[in-house]
Amino acid sequence: MSIYVEIFIRGDVDSLWAKTQEPKLHQRWDLRFSEIDYLPRNADEPQKFLYATRIGAGMRIEGGGESTGERNDASGERISALKFWSDDRKSLIREGSGYWRYIPEPDGVRFLTWYDYRTRFGIVGKIADRLIFRPLIGWATAWSFDRLRLWIEQEITPETSLNQATVYSVARAVVAFIWFYHGLVPKLLFPNADELAMLRNVGIETLHVRQAASVAGLIELCIALVVVIFWRSRWPLWFTICAMVAAFVGVCISSPSFLTAAFNPVTFNLTVAALAAIALLARKNMPTASRCKRKTEVNP
Repeated sequence: MSIYVEIFIRGDVDSLWAKTQEPKLHQRWDLRFSEIDYLPRNADEPQKFLYATRIGAGMRIEGGGESTGERNDASGERISALKFWSDDRKSLIREGSGYWRYIPEPDGVRFLTWYDYRTRFGIVGKIADRLIFRPLIGWATAWSFDRLRLWIEQEITPETSLNQATVYSVARAVVAFIWFYHGLVPKLLFPNADELAMLRNVGIETLHVRQAASVAGLIELCIALVVVIFWRSRWPLWFTICAMVAAFVGVCISSPSFLTAAFNPVTFNLTVAALAAIALLARKNMPTASRCKRKTEVNP
């Protein structure tokens, strides 16, 4: 159950080392930490540090750690080992240890980490860690590694990549919500008179119009799930844009009177299509944890 994350970065070891070993640079790309500060030390002492992670509502979790050793070999490979702990009672992590490994290759660096930790809160803490926290912190590590890759390879700052990811997530989540809401509420739970009227206008018999609305609602619920399940895929967004355009054209032909209503297909369909387009644009060069390897192919 230890955590392993590996990524290939097209860059040099020195640049990667600086962005991972200098606290003010490290805290910019690593989602797991909000603040990292080195403590003063003598030449013969290990480097100790303090860290903090904001968890919302003005609260934060604090902890500390120290470097336990570094190794450089003739091939240029570097290893930085450390141990860490937290006396903060809000922290699930009691103490742990791990390392970062930098392996030069002809066209870049293979950068990887391995770490493990012990939890507090007894059996409850172990269950929460196994089911929720450990998968989450493993994902955060991998996502942060790709954020670091974008910084080194394409000079996309961590702040910019976070903004892109936020825009993408909000736009895509709203697209999914709109599909879900319009499938569930005005078609399945509370069949709306306007919805039924538009179905009649396209030639569906009055006897079957409610069943048609229910089928349309189920289809929209399925589309909402697809938008969420295939979170990184472009095609649900392109489908949404095409569907909004097609629906608008259909209303113009079969039910033009609805184009002048207070809440009308002109503004609604345009908004949904625009949100899908925004998500498509924000998706480019966005960090993703899936780019990282999560199982070791080297000796940990």
